[in-house]
Amino acid sequence: MPSQIQPARRRVSIERTFAGAAAEDVWALWTTKEGIESWWGPDGFEVKVRRLDVRLRGELLYAMTATAPDQIEFLKKAGMPLTTESLVRYTDVVPLERLAFTQVADFIPGVKPYEVATTVAFEMIPEAVRLVLTLDAMHDEHWTKLAVMGWEQELDNLGRMLKPA
Repeated sequence: MPSQIQPARRRVSIERTFAGAAAEDVWALWTTKEGIESWWGPDGFEVKVRRLDVRLRGELLYAMTATAPDQIEFLKKAGMPLTTESLVRYTDVVPLERLAFTQVADFIPGVKPYEVATTVAFEMIPEAVRLVLTLDAMHDEHWTKLAVMGWEQELDNLGRMLKPA
């Protein structure tokens, strides 16, 4: 009988240091409706939180909608909807230190849905917060590159939210 165990996927990490940021402010941007809606989603997309329960086995349900012409055109050409709903399930929550969650990649045409695990570590360092986001690689290098580019844009957006006005 063949094994049902899936091989471990490669993990990819992205790091950012937010100078002058307080850990509480960074945490709030990851764990509140207003915070998530202010930065989550790559450029050219808008996110609306439908449900949020940040605790072990809690969930985040959000809708991401393409709003910029280039993204709308890309999605239409790929046969993808302009709005997708995503469900995040929290697998670890340690306030001000770590968030871990899974979500299903079920929006890729011709690819069977699969889970992607993500861990976000928050480290307070003098006068800053260091954040390390680690995610499972996607099903191929092209989609892994797109996922990393998306997260890099999102983390840049997060950094802009943390800069003093």
